[in-house]
Amino acid sequence: MSATQSRIPATLIPGDGIGPEIMDAVTRILEVLGAPFDWDVQQGGMAGIASAGDPLPQALLDSIRRTRLALKGPLTTPVGGGFRSVNVRLREEFHLYANLRPVRTMVPGGRYEDIDIVLIRENIEGLYVAFEHYIAIGDDPHAVAISSGVNTRAGAERIIRYAFEYALAHGRKKVTVVHKANVLKALTGIFLEVGRDMAREYEGRVAMDDRIVDACAMQLVMNPWQYDVIVTTNLFGDILSDLLSGLVGGLGMAPGANIGEKAAIFEAVHGSAPDIAGKGIANPLALLLAAGLMLKHVGRDDLAQRLQVAIDQVLRVDGVRTADLGGHAKTTDFAAAIIRRIANA
Repeated sequence: MSATQSRIPATLIPGDGIGPEIMDAVTRILEVLGAPFDWDVQQGGMAGIASAGDPLPQALLDSIRRTRLALKGPLTTPVGGGFRSVNVRLREEFHLYANLRPVRTMVPGGRYEDIDIVLIRENIEGLYVAFEHYIAIGDDPHAVAISSGVNTRAGAERIIRYAFEYALAHGRKKVTVVHKANVLKALTGIFLEVGRDMAREYEGRVAMDDRIVDACAMQLVMNPWQYDVIVTTNLFGDILSDLLSGLVGGLGMAPGANIGEKAAIFEAVHGSAPDIAGKGIANPLALLLAAGLMLKHVGRDDLAQRLQVAIDQVLRVDGVRTADLGGHAKTTDFAAAIIRRIANA
């Protein structure tokens, strides 16, 4: 296969706020690493509104539809103006049903050591379908707010099977199904029911247990090492993934992958942080880790491993860290340290 044939088209979305800064750092690192991506740069978020009147312009959507692969910086959904969450719209548009959020201790000396947990979140159902409305009472048009959640058996089967198959493929021992079936007996009871049924298919290969979501949150703080792979519904996954990131240093350490049958979008979990945009102090690590997940997705585990080794060396041996991790490095300093490690490996 020639070098040209081995290149992989991919959409690159710089994003808002700190997005362009951290994306520049990440793409420079990937270039030195020899990552195979041919980038089609597209604007979204506030830049999309400025250029096309929509935070998700048609050109961006067409690009992802063509490449089926994207690396995305944080995108801002404007407050008001009738715009729905850009992240929710992307997940729905491309049926990105699985949200993969691994967390691992990379900076020693924190409150928790040796954390290695993968959270898999159902990404397009649950309460995030946002079937909401108000009921007026008297002269108050917003006197009552009502929201309906939707979980389907097919959706639960798809995400829970993804979790079990992920566990098998990555040498994981246990999948924990997280729910609230003691109260939301239908909405999350169906999720638990599917999990118990599916566990029989994987008996002897991957263990399965379940937790009520509030008990899971408590146990993640008190004894997180009992967890391996967690699979849960949309809202619970959103909340627990942030809790998990707090165990290893915060959202600056949290990558995310949105996986569907026809497309995959990789991103940092954190937001656009407009308060520090342009100051050169943003941590590019979460987006860099997302790029590592992207490399694994396209079958370049060799490059993903080289990248992970370089990250670990920079954090643990060189001690180069941005301010959110207790250091003093600028965004460009951190990127340069990673590049040196890759180049000298």
